[in-house]
Amino acid sequence: MLAPMRFLPLVFSLILASVAHAAPSEAPEEASRSLVNIPGLQQVQVVGQTVGSKATELVTNALGFLGVPYRRGGTSADTGFDCSGLVKTVYEDTLGMVLPRVASQQAASTEKIDRQELKPGDLVFFNTMRRAFSHVGIYIGDGKFVHAPRAGAEVRVESMSVAYWKKRFNGARRVLAGEDAELASDTAVAARINTTSIR
Repeated sequence: MLAPMRFLPLVFSLILASVAHAAPSEAPEEASRSLVNIPGLQQVQVVGQTVGSKATELVTNALGFLGVPYRRGGTSADTGFDCSGLVKTVYEDTLGMVLPRVASQQAASTEKIDRQELKPGDLVFFNTMRRAFSHVGIYIGDGKFVHAPRAGAEVRVESMSVAYWKKRFNGARRVLAGEDAELASDTAVAARINTTSIR
């Protein structure tokens, strides 16, 4: 049941394509309005309009894992993820990039950036176990990140402005380089996101 969430963007594309081919000219617009209320869809659409193609794929694929249970040491949607396992899997599946397995090693092997420079697809690190870089997530824009939080929880989106995460923020890192690292400003993303579409 959880693995099919990875295919959510494909399902949306197929639905829109079938409506466009089978309905009168007014129907696709009507169908698009009804899809606006699907959680996460607006986030994916906005990110896709404002960032590089690789970052768009990263965010889309990461959001496809929403609801997958946390599992310590996990690197699979079938069995569950821990935080660094989710990041490693998303980057490897999306771009073929092999990142280290542990959050602290992921921080050490990527380019340090300031919080104000965060773009969708960047990594955000937190001190959750009384040691630096003990937790990692993927920044998706609008001050939010997707991550596998802890035992008993599922992959989810959270705001970096929540007191818990704000207090424990350790730093940001960029994995992508070149053309796809030159993304639109986060302010532009935030201005067009309906924040009620993602918890």
